[in-house]
Amino acid sequence: MTLPLPGPIPTADENAILGQVATWLDEGRGVALATVTKIWGSAPLPVGSHLAVASDGSFVGSVSGGCIEGAVISEALDAIGDGRPRNLEFGVSDEQAWAVGLACGGTIGIYVERVG
Repeated sequence: MTLPLPGPIPTADENAILGQVATWLDEGRGVALATVTKIWGSAPLPVGSHLAVASDGSFVGSVSGGCIEGAVISEALDAIGDGRPRNLEFGVSDEQAWAVGLACGGTIGIYVERVG
């Protein structure tokens, strides 16, 4: 019996994320959308994954997890406030990854923009 290899961490359905963005905009909330634009090495989610953030801090979807997600939400709230898009990059070297017991390092690029 062959077991499938594990894939990326499941994220909310993209249609549901964009539907929530539309709902927040209809309610008059500010909204930002974060999109994974590139990955290199180890990354939990594929290019094109989305995280939507409302001006009250509500969010749906995922671009990575852990402390990266918190940093992206913070940048999204700033983007809602000032209207400026952001290109973010997060990464860990192979050496740093080994030091904490991970098999390999990686880099993730995320584009954050206000919508609406």
